[in-house]
Amino acid sequence: MAARDRTMSEAARAASGKRVDLLLIADMVRPGSRVLDVGSGDGELLELLATTRGCDARGIELSREGVNAGVARGLPIIQGDADVDLADYPDNSFDYVILSQTIQATRRPKWVLEQMLRVGTHAIVSFPNFGFWRMRFDLLLNGRMPSTENLPYSWYDTPNIHFCTIRDFVALVEEVGARIDRAAALNGYGHPVRFNLPWAVWNLLGEQAVFLLSRKG
Repeated sequence: MAARDRTMSEAARAASGKRVDLLLIADMVRPGSRVLDVGSGDGELLELLATTRGCDARGIELSREGVNAGVARGLPIIQGDADVDLADYPDNSFDYVILSQTIQATRRPKWVLEQMLRVGTHAIVSFPNFGFWRMRFDLLLNGRMPSTENLPYSWYDTPNIHFCTIRDFVALVEEVGARIDRAAALNGYGHPVRFNLPWAVWNLLGEQAVFLLSRKG
């Protein structure tokens, strides 16, 4: 059964100016671990993991701009596509494989998640929750695709091609045969949803979610 997160570590809280979901991710990573950050952007999470958790962290990023920005910060980031290049990594190459706010932009989310759990002992996934109550209300009231701070794009120019809800993701985890070790949901103010209630309630109140997964057995 998943442990529902209520707090973050002192080290993570000390890292000011960081996205809350990144702080939660860092808190789920064991210090000194080997980490692969898939879709690492400009390396903000890699830098956080190196400075607060002492990790051997490296990343792959699709955009050349993101790779250049990360390399300019002295971070080990290479250009790569999660939908293709994860197949090139050997089994158990890392302790953690992380996909932050990216799974909804992949072409093959199930395949990507399966590869993450093959390459790493653990997988950490964060994503915007399309079942959040404000998005439901906006769609019901206005009859148009919602736009929020976490999903700021218009329907015609969004990089997100597979929207999902917390309940959708939980079902996917069960389908690939993984175990949920920890989970956290963030409300519309970026604060953790602080009570242990069924997934359906988190699905309504959480604007985004973070899951720590491992292989069963």
